[in-house]
Amino acid sequence: MNTEELFLRPNVIIEPLVDGFSAWFHSVAPVQAAMNLAFLQVPLLESYLESPSTHTAASRNPALRGGYFIGIDEARAGDVRALLEAIRRERAPMLRFAEAVAAAQDLLRDNATGYDLTPLYAKLPPELAGLVELAYDTEGQASLRFLEPLVYRSPVHTEARQSVQLSIEPGTERPFVLSTPRLSSPDVLDLKLPFRHPGLEALFGARLRPTTLASLREALELDDTAAAQLSGLLTGEPSQAADRHIDGGGRIRYLGHACLLLQTPEAAILTDPFISADTTAGDRYTLADLPDHIDLVLLTHGHQDHVVLETLLQLRGRVGAVVVPRSSGGGLADPSLKLFLAGAGFPVVEVESFDEVPFPGGRVTATPFLGEHADLDIRAKSTYWIELAGRRIFVGADSSGVDPVLYRHIRGHLGKADVAFLGMECDGAPLTWLYQALLTRPIPRKMDLSRRLSGSDAAQAAAIVTELGADEAYVYAMGEEPWLGHVMATSYNEDSYQLKQIERFETWCAENDVRSEHLYGRREWRW
Repeated sequence: MNTEELFLRPNVIIEPLVDGFSAWFHSVAPVQAAMNLAFLQVPLLESYLESPSTHTAASRNPALRGGYFIGIDEARAGDVRALLEAIRRERAPMLRFAEAVAAAQDLLRDNATGYDLTPLYAKLPPELAGLVELAYDTEGQASLRFLEPLVYRSPVHTEARQSVQLSIEPGTERPFVLSTPRLSSPDVLDLKLPFRHPGLEALFGARLRPTTLASLREALELDDTAAAQLSGLLTGEPSQAADRHIDGGGRIRYLGHACLLLQTPEAAILTDPFISADTTAGDRYTLADLPDHIDLVLLTHGHQDHVVLETLLQLRGRVGAVVVPRSSGGGLADPSLKLFLAGAGFPVVEVESFDEVPFPGGRVTATPFLGEHADLDIRAKSTYWIELAGRRIFVGADSSGVDPVLYRHIRGHLGKADVAFLGMECDGAPLTWLYQALLTRPIPRKMDLSRRLSGSDAAQAAAIVTELGADEAYVYAMGEEPWLGHVMATSYNEDSYQLKQIERFETWCAENDVRSEHLYGRREWRW
C-alpha cells in the first residue's frame, strides 16, 4: 500500500494555526502576534473559562455572528485551560514584549513633547532594546518604529507556534476563525510543522501529481498513527478539472469573495485567493479548477479574508511569485507582508504604486488603494491594473471612491479600463473589531463606530467607474457565499444597507450603459 500512487483528496481542508488559533497576518507577524496574544487571545480564553456556557451559547446566536466568543463545548473546558496554561508558560517572551510595547506607548505619550527623544531610549522596557526606533512625524507626533526584520529573529517570534490541521470538508460552517481555537480531535490530522516546511509543499503537490504514502510520510516526518490518519486523506483518483487551462484568447473566472483567476494560454494570474475545497458543490469553482502553474498571485491587503493562508499554503509549489504592497516599514498597524510570506516559504515581489510586474503576454501595475482601513496609517495595500489578451482590468478589492480624482490620475497614467471589479462592503465593521489588540489606550465608542472597515458605496463606486471609463463593472459577493462564513461571519438580508447600495449602483450602471452584475459563487468571462 505504501507504494500505491495516490492523490490528496479534493475535499481536504487545511487550517494553519498558531498556538491553536487560526493563523492570519496579524497572528503571525511577530509584533502584532504578541499584541493579539496578550490583549485579545489570552483574555478571550480567560473569559471563556469563567463561563464556558455563555461563550458557547453566544457563538451559536446568529445575532452575535462574528463576535469574539469561543465556540467550544463546555465538556472540553479542560483542554482550553491546558491551552491557556501552555501559552502563559511557553509564550512568556511574547507576552512580556506586548506589555513592553504598551508601556513604551505610555512613555511616549507622557514624555515625547516635541523635544529630543534620545533620553527616552534608556527608559524603554528591556524587551524592546535594539528592536525599535523612536521618531516624530513633521507635526511633532511621536511613535515607535519596529525594526521588523530583527523582531523576526528575536525570541518574540518562534515557529514552534505553527502547525497545520488537516481534515475532510465537513459541509457545515466551521467556528469563527478570529475567536475559536482549534483543539485536537480524532478526525483531524495535526502536523506540528512550520508553515515553510517543504513537506507541506509535497503534500499539496499531491493534488496535481500522484505520490505514495511512504513518500509523504517521510516528507512530513510522521509516526505510525499520523501516517494512518494521512492515508484516509488520500485517494487513487485525480480530481483536477479538465478545463483548468485554455487554448486561446482570454478568460476570467470568479472563484468567490475577491478571488479572480485571469488566464491566457501563456499565463495565469490569481487575485486574493480564498477558494473552496468542496468539489461536490456545483455552484462554485474550487481548488480543482486552478491551472497547474500560476505565474502571479496578487494580494491587495492584509485582512484575514484577502491573505488566506488556508488557500495560499496549498498553492505554494505552483506559484511563480506572490506580489504584495510595500508597508511603511515598522508601523504597529502596518507590518510587512513580504516578511510574513517569505517566512512561510513563498517567493515574494514587493511593489509600490505604479510599479510594473511583467508576465508572459502581459503586465500587472500596482495602483493606489484608498480607504477600508479605519483611517489607520496602513500603506501595505494596493489595487491592481492587469493587462492581458488585449484587455485592461482594474482589480479594486475593498478600496473606496472617497476621492474620485485618484482614479482620474490612474486613467491618465494607464489609459481607459475595460472592466472594473469592486468591493462594496460600505458599512463595514468598526476599527476595534480587527485592530483592538493594537490600541494601547481605549477610544470612545462613538469614535470607534465612526471609523469603519468600509469599501465603496453606490456613489463612490459610480465615481470610480466614471473616472476609469470602464465599460463593465462587477461587484464582489462581499462574504455572502456560505462556504467562507468561518472567516467572514457576515449576515445580510434584503434590507441590508450594503445590498441596497449595490442595487443603486446597478441602477446607475444601467442608466449609463455600463454592464454590471453583483457576483456570487461562480462566473466566467471569455473573449
